[in-house]
Amino acid sequence: MSTKDYLEKDYYKVLGVSKTASQDEIKQSYRKLARANHPDANKGDPKSEERFKEISEAYNVLSDEKRRKEYDDARSLFGGSYRPGGGTGPGGFDLGDLFGQPGGTGGTAGPAGGERLSDLFGGLFGGRGRTATRSRRGADIETETRLTFAEAATGVTRSFKLSSDAACPTCKGTGAKAGTAPRVCPKCAGTGHENQNLGGFSLSEPCGECRGRGLVVDDPCPTCNGSGRGTSTRTIQARIPGGVSDGQRIRLKGKGAPGEHGGPAGDLYVVVHVQAHPVFGKSGDNLTITVPVTFPEAVLGAEVRVPTLNGLPVTVKIPPGTPNGRTFRVRGKGSTRRDGTTGDLLVTVEVSVPQSLSGEAREALEKFRAATADQDPRSGLEARAKGV
Repeated sequence: MSTKDYLEKDYYKVLGVSKTASQDEIKQSYRKLARANHPDANKGDPKSEERFKEISEAYNVLSDEKRRKEYDDARSLFGGSYRPGGGTGPGGFDLGDLFGQPGGTGGTAGPAGGERLSDLFGGLFGGRGRTATRSRRGADIETETRLTFAEAATGVTRSFKLSSDAACPTCKGTGAKAGTAPRVCPKCAGTGHENQNLGGFSLSEPCGECRGRGLVVDDPCPTCNGSGRGTSTRTIQARIPGGVSDGQRIRLKGKGAPGEHGGPAGDLYVVVHVQAHPVFGKSGDNLTITVPVTFPEAVLGAEVRVPTLNGLPVTVKIPPGTPNGRTFRVRGKGSTRRDGTTGDLLVTVEVSVPQSLSGEAREALEKFRAATADQDPRSGLEARAKGV
């Protein structure tokens, strides 16, 4: 991307957010727009495909705090827009110095914290500030997946079908028809850029002859029309670690779009949606379960069988006099942690009150009530309520 294009593109406008938008607002807007303009949902619509690329490009910059700051600093330096027409920019400094091009006063640091603007652009676009043919990191991709409660707790390998920008499969990225090869651009001598004199200062732009590639294609590939780029659809296998929570965003390094000119691949971000379980819940790295016990079991004590997520029950000893709502810990029966260890199972007992009684059971309870008539669990409650 040229310096001029970079300064004129409003990534906030592309995503439909304000300049003060939070990272969550940027992420939500990106997800909504990406789903609406995804190539898989708009097959055969080149406008949607181009729009999808613009949305991804904007998100790649604004979702990264460092790159977003560099972008904001560069645009604020020019008042948010690019207006050629003079040799000096705001504040009376020479723009040739900022871009590090001939025509300046020697390439000294400008007023933007001692950094050249070309350095800022290089940070944002993978070091392409000066030579368009340098390697470039692939774009990040975001997708979603649904997991069962058990899969989220223990981890699972998932298949993902991804669509991203990649080298043309027909010409392998050369842009030339089979049996032919591109030649070095005679205008820029293969550098991919040329200098233009705009109002007294020199500005580096992608070469108009080769469009920044450094190569000229005389007999273009019929698939990509000589661009060397296309849309790649591929299926990858990726491991979702155990212990993930509903709504969590997981980064899978190097699983995103392929890089250009030998650059590294981008990352894949997977938003996880976890189905609720009818019995188990989750508290951090621990699983939770509520187990009903009878009144005699709570009073006299008992050993109760408790199910676990892997299907093998454990026996929990309930001591005499256990109150309703008490929680017991079973070590190592929870969800998997990031370090490979396992959390615990938290068992909460709930005293079950029968809805109907047999005559014999009622008679036994009446005798129990009579035998414990001198025990009043509400003794002193009213006094405490009055603060006495």
